[in-house]
Amino acid sequence: MKLAVTLITLPSLLVLTALFGHSWQPPNRRAPVADGMWEINDEFQGDTFTFVRIRYTSFDRRSGRRGRWSRWRTDYPDSDLNFSFRLQQLTSLKVNPTPVILDLTDERLFKYPFIYLIEPGALLFSDEEVLALRHYLHNGGFLMVDDFWGEREWNNFYQQIKRVFPSREPEEIPLEHDIFHCVYDLKEKPQVPSIQAAWQGRGSGRTWERRDAIEPHYRGFFDDHGRLMAIVCHNTDLGDGWEREGVAEWYFREFSEKWAYPLGINIVTYAMTH
Repeated sequence: MKLAVTLITLPSLLVLTALFGHSWQPPNRRAPVADGMWEINDEFQGDTFTFVRIRYTSFDRRSGRRGRWSRWRTDYPDSDLNFSFRLQQLTSLKVNPTPVILDLTDERLFKYPFIYLIEPGALLFSDEEVLALRHYLHNGGFLMVDDFWGEREWNNFYQQIKRVFPSREPEEIPLEHDIFHCVYDLKEKPQVPSIQAAWQGRGSGRTWERRDAIEPHYRGFFDDHGRLMAIVCHNTDLGDGWEREGVAEWYFREFSEKWAYPLGINIVTYAMTH
């Protein structure tokens, strides 16, 4: 089965409202987004971008059991809602105001060209999930992995993703790659800490959350034709940058506005145009 996705040309995704230097209005959390933050015109009902979060099983080292613990829900729902809002506000992309949660084995997966997986430091794929994710990515889908820190969590994720791609290795994506420049021109690979870590490091310049996580990494998996199928954001937390609107203006200005939203918009734009 081929992924049901219509690629969108880059000019149609040019930013309409600059994020930087403008006043901002955080989405109203007193009412559900779907109850009126924005509506999609009838002609776009079948042609909208939907943010899809992947639900997965993880391993709990303390109990020695596997289950659907809360890691996959990290930053949910505000992260998904706020990012969808900013995509709708800042680009000409038509965005579904209601994000979706799916299992990799859900038959609806192929309706969506972009999926987001967070905190895979204890991720444990089933054999069925391995096959489903491999099939999805080889047939046009795009995966963004976010918010895990340090070598132990990387080693766990690496073991699991190698089951999906036994013959492929993750490659560090150079700063010159279009994914860092296709909408917003980023001058460095950002490290976005959680808001708690940001407050602890404020004044010292420290943005890493662990001693073995000082350097942010953005690694990719490419297919045989050079298409980027997945971006793995390690030692950084873009999702917290999306989540924390209206919580602390300093954090928003320093990390959300400068890095988390611009890079997130770049990643979605790149995924939808390649």
